Amino acid sequence: METFLGIDYPTLWYLVIGSLFSGYAILEGFDFGAGAWHLFFRKDLSRRIAINAIGPIWDANQVWLVIGGGALFAGFPVMYATMLSAMYIPFMLFLMFNVLRAAAIKFRSAEEMPWWRLSWDIIYSVSCIMIAFLLGVVLGNILQGFALGPNFSYKGGIFFSFLNPYAIMVGFTTLSIFMTQGAIFLLLKTEGRLHARLTFLLKNGMVFFIISFGITTLYTLVFIPEVTANFRENPLYFVVPVLSFLAVANVPRLVSKKQYMKALVFSSLTMAFLLILVALQLYPTLLISTIDPKYSVTIYNAASSQKSLGIMLTIVAIGAPLLGAYFFFLYRTFNGKVTLDDTSY
Repeated sequence: METFLGIDYPTLWYLVIGSLFSGYAILEGFDFGAGAWHLFFRKDLSRRIAINAIGPIWDANQVWLVIGGGALFAGFPVMYATMLSAMYIPFMLFLMFNVLRAAAIKFRSAEEMPWWRLSWDIIYSVSCIMIAFLLGVVLGNILQGFALGPNFSYKGGIFFSFLNPYAIMVGFTTLSIFMTQGAIFLLLKTEGRLHARLTFLLKNGMVFFIISFGITTLYTLVFIPEVTANFRENPLYFVVPVLSFLAVANVPRLVSKKQYMKALVFSSLTMAFLLILVALQLYPTLLISTIDPKYSVTIYNAASSQKSLGIMLTIVAIGAPLLGAYFFFLYRTFNGKVTLDDTSY
């Protein structure tokens, strides 16, 4: 098997895909989180400011999802096909709410009528909430496993099987951390009364996250002990949950000092550490079979050919710096507080 720096190609591609989806979660996380808070803003001006805070960047952030989905399909086509078969309904709902969210951002300020704006406000906020929740539901199902049989065929239910208790808990945890991320980002972009209200909302968002994360973690340790098997075999992995705890604890301290950029960095690190935790829990498995472990999808039985992975890794080595430079330029250009003008949403 081909290797680079002592790491085999499937593992390298596993890291690439993990990095792409981590980037999507962190950057789109504060977009969805900002939208989840939208109906908590009472005035039309506050809602316009909140939308325009993400206005220049929300569509660019979705690049991470497009590239991540393409990388998953190219590198692990078996996993891509199997997961879509198992999670068909939540993915269709995810796409629907993404379309509605984009339409709400574009159409919301196109007319002056209060009923028009309120209708799009509701669609926008509900869409953001549901997207964040559905992403967590999919992640919860991946951690818990699927009913996979021979040839990696999905043998489970179709319509509501994805809404099991554990997936719902992970869904609420994902929503809570996105709302925390979104509130911190909006604090960076706003001032005045809206800024003061966001300070209050952030405190509630952090309480929501701590409670939901605590319940989900306890449930995982008690009812899904196999998830922590890799940690029992590799005690060094416990460094990651310690780092995630320290990152979480640092957020309220930085917010109290009004160091919002640093708070956003540590909130992002929390999300990154939690996703690393998931990657370490699963590796080298991609999809766990609840029928028989021999039917599980791994990075080795799901990977494309070694030559294909080698070519794609070369493309990543060229494209990653370009992608990083583009986003650095984008966020540097649109840095600062939101000001509304004739071109605003």
